[in-house]
Amino acid sequence: MATLDSSQRLKKELGLFDVFAISTGAMFSSGFFLLPGLAAAKAGPAVILAYFLAGILILPAMFSKAELSTALPRAGGTYYFLDRSLGPMFGTIGGLGTYFALTLKTAFALIGIGAYASLLYELPIKPVAIILTLIFIGLNIMGAKETMKLQRGLVAILLGVLAVFTVAGLAYVVFQQPAEITKPRLTPFMDKGFAGLFSTIGFVFVSYAGLTKVSSVAEEVKNPDRNIPLGMMLSLGVTSVIYVIGAFIMVAVIPSDALRGIPGVQDPELRPVAAASSVFLTWLPGSLILIVAAALAAFASTGNAGLMSASRYPLAMARDRLLPERFAKLAGKKKTPINAILATGAIMIFFILAFDAEKIAKLASAFQLFIFILVNFAVVVMRESRIDSYDPGFRSPFYPWMQIFGMITSFALILYMGALAIAFTIGIVGACLLWYFKYAHKHMERDGAIFHWFGRLGAKQYEGLDREFRGIMKEKGLRGEDPFDEIIAQSTVLDFSEPTDLETIFRDAAKHLSKPISLSEEEITNRFLQGTLTGETPVSRGVALPHFRAPGITQPKVVLVRAAHPVTILGDDLSTPEVETETKVHAVFLLVSPENDPGQHLRLLAQIAGRVDEKSFGKSWNDAKSSDEIRKVLLREEHFYMVKVSRSGSSSALLDKRLKEIDVPADTLVAMIRRGSEVVVPRGDTVLKAGDRLTFIGEPTGLEELRSRFG
Repeated sequence: MATLDSSQRLKKELGLFDVFAISTGAMFSSGFFLLPGLAAAKAGPAVILAYFLAGILILPAMFSKAELSTALPRAGGTYYFLDRSLGPMFGTIGGLGTYFALTLKTAFALIGIGAYASLLYELPIKPVAIILTLIFIGLNIMGAKETMKLQRGLVAILLGVLAVFTVAGLAYVVFQQPAEITKPRLTPFMDKGFAGLFSTIGFVFVSYAGLTKVSSVAEEVKNPDRNIPLGMMLSLGVTSVIYVIGAFIMVAVIPSDALRGIPGVQDPELRPVAAASSVFLTWLPGSLILIVAAALAAFASTGNAGLMSASRYPLAMARDRLLPERFAKLAGKKKTPINAILATGAIMIFFILAFDAEKIAKLASAFQLFIFILVNFAVVVMRESRIDSYDPGFRSPFYPWMQIFGMITSFALILYMGALAIAFTIGIVGACLLWYFKYAHKHMERDGAIFHWFGRLGAKQYEGLDREFRGIMKEKGLRGEDPFDEIIAQSTVLDFSEPTDLETIFRDAAKHLSKPISLSEEEITNRFLQGTLTGETPVSRGVALPHFRAPGITQPKVVLVRAAHPVTILGDDLSTPEVETETKVHAVFLLVSPENDPGQHLRLLAQIAGRVDEKSFGKSWNDAKSSDEIRKVLLREEHFYMVKVSRSGSSSALLDKRLKEIDVPADTLVAMIRRGSEVVVPRGDTVLKAGDRLTFIGEPTGLEELRSRFG
């Protein structure tokens, strides 16, 4: 999959709360409303500790997926990460396997609605599950925004009721229930021993697995560098607290025999939340209705989020031709993957009708642990491949020990789940490999980042991967700390009205760059020439972008060149895999960045390329009448403001003032002062004179304040 144009990309409509709602809604269903009784039968009171430790053990997978999602925000999540790191074969295993496991678990969530709904009235379970599936299909086709409206509502209802449950339950156990009742139910705490605890950790671990589902919709998240990791962390924090406190309440208020069941006589409690609330929520009218509403909201939110997340897998795989291309089609004004959604809904309905989804969903949990092993390994591969364009906005802490810990613990949990779960995982892997070698393999022309790692030892690399990652960087845009506006405002402008050649441009630019970057003019010229001759200079829409990184420089530097007569250059067009030759350009933007920050260097390069690709660029560039207007073409209009100091009018307030005496908004600064043909470096004691032209850069709100002050 090369760089996607705007017609192929999903719309970015999801914010921080949407990320939180998807992650949280995907976790609260059977994990809280059905499993505690079954888990207590395996671990006794230590089920409380099992939920806590399971929340700790999910951290490596969460951190790894957060890093990969911020580096590669593409639909398909796990599939895309594994494909681009380990190669298409592992991508197929991760994509198809996770897709079917997620679809099974989503179908199980919809079937599970019946366990709580029957507290109020009997329902035909499977027909209701099918009707809900059809409703969710319709919402997903309407668009992510519409889907998330329902998801937000469901999660809000769920968390509201659970807040009442946990606060009231905790208060009851601590202040009202006699200690002689509570203590026997909590002791001995580990009556099933460490073996019972460890097996239960694996059993309840799946309660947290939904946390990482949001990675499959990363392409639709606004500001993914912030919203994905923060949303996942908030979700895990809230969920862990409710799981642990909720398990404590259920163990403390429900008689042990009722919660755990009696082997051969009585099954474990399958509606533990309702059973617990009947003890301490007697003061609240309609408490049973509230608990049922929360359970229904939990199962429905899991079903809704599951369908949305699962449908992105066939979309992503079809983009790469691992599945028929019709699944990559986006339709309607909302650009939704309608074929992928319909196929996913149909498979869910099939599972609801044909299988005991509960048992298969539990077996699929072992496969999910296997995928977590691969995801943790994927981060190691991406880091060690040292691809400059792998540029995550969030980096996993404690690398690589976090990933190693995650791989070891996931493998240990799989072993504790037993031979049947292992056999089921092997079966899914085998089926995915069969599809890969029978269908997908013949469509493949790429390899994963692992070959870049091997490339350090002499093996082959797939250079198209770096090109694709650069395209993703271009779509993501700048980070808040990137000094794009500042370096453009302070850039040197060279305007050639007479015919010239590329070497002359490089030599003239080198005169302006040699002092700030501590390299000789000859060295700078040769670096630019070498990059151009080896095809490393991007060329797009008549603009060349020579660039390199240098030691001993603290701030990126740019020279903007406008040539009235075309200049011939060899260039590498980022949108095509072949090297271009004999390209004619009218603009050359030369970028030099610090050697120790390749990510920022590529983001700045991508931002310039993005500005060049705008339809209005060519005309604005040619029509610019001065150096300031040339800079203005590249500056983001909402992030800069220029004012001329005069002896009259509102700007006269700046006359004869030192810069440090001027009151400017906290999020703005003076990037440059033009005094005639001279550029004055802004300093605190710089005195402003009539005719000075100040370039302010900063956030839109602060610049708007300056505009209202100076006109």
